[in-house]
Amino acid sequence: MIAVVDYKAGNLTSVMKAVRTAGADLGVEPVLTDDPAVVLLSGKIILPGVGHFAATQFLEKHGLKAAIREKIAAGVPFLGICVGLQWLFAGSTEAPECAGLCALPELCDRFAPGRKVPHVGWNSLSLRPGSRLFAGIPDGSFVYFTHSYRAPLTNATVAVTEYGEPFSAAVECGNIMGVQFHPEKSAETGLRLLRNFLELPPC
Repeated sequence: MIAVVDYKAGNLTSVMKAVRTAGADLGVEPVLTDDPAVVLLSGKIILPGVGHFAATQFLEKHGLKAAIREKIAAGVPFLGICVGLQWLFAGSTEAPECAGLCALPELCDRFAPGRKVPHVGWNSLSLRPGSRLFAGIPDGSFVYFTHSYRAPLTNATVAVTEYGEPFSAAVECGNIMGVQFHPEKSAETGLRLLRNFLELPPC
């Protein structure tokens, strides 16, 4: 079962449709849920998101953060999208009072002054070798972004995009993965990435 976590933020309908399309011949049926018990039964987890980082407080208040942490520790593949990627970090200056998952120790921050925000539209990826998430996706592929805050470059960065400054367009650390862009809006590249995720075995 693929659990798509509903924390009342994100393009949930678009994500569900894209996951179904990407996994049509894999027998994949994503389940939209805000129930920690369902997350604990899942074989993969997707955390979509659009909007303010403070929305992620829902995950802690409703027991979803603990359930996700338990499943990640058990080797279950996890994919965060947009705010879902930022939640993998210690937190964001957008909502200093909200802690992230802390799978990565850095903080996310707003784009530097002087740069128009949000960063909206198609932009290219500079890929680092060895990523399972980007298997078969050419370097320089274009994907769709919409965000005002960005994740820094880290040892876990597997894709970099430039928007006045370089930032992490994707991170990958074992079974923990995240993308700042929206695969559900990124045409064939986005569907290929989602399929790659759906085909991953547990770590």
